[in-house]
Amino acid sequence: MAIRVQEAPFDYGAECSAFAAGTEGAGAVVTFCGIVRDNDGTLRGMDIEHYPGMTERALAGIEAEARNRWPLSDALIIHRFGPLVPNDMIMMVATAARHRADAFAAAEFLMDYLKSRAPFWKKEHSADGADWVAAKDEDEAALTRW
Repeated sequence: MAIRVQEAPFDYGAECSAFAAGTEGAGAVVTFCGIVRDNDGTLRGMDIEHYPGMTERALAGIEAEARNRWPLSDALIIHRFGPLVPNDMIMMVATAARHRADAFAAAEFLMDYLKSRAPFWKKEHSADGADWVAAKDEDEAALTRW
């Protein structure tokens, strides 16, 4: 298990390779990378804030819940904070398990819970000014399947 909350960019390919290389006995590795997207062509950037210590504890709790639900051999969560611009990688999840169904389900669980329950606050900057990103009903609804 590894959880990293960092300001610096990460190399997705290198992270995936390193994770997969360390998953002895796993039959499946699933990875996901979230990217800052500009939905309407006006996003200049985004600031992500968090409380150190609290954030890592919350992510560890989400990861522990995934391990309780699925027989994972390993998991990785990387989440960035600070200023980001469109197309920057914002987060990554990787899971390893003996069987692909467990690796996929655990990765989806992690992504859904990180989106809705991880204590990060996002402020988007556009040509029209800056606004805090509000929680979305569809993100909350995604949690009901778990």
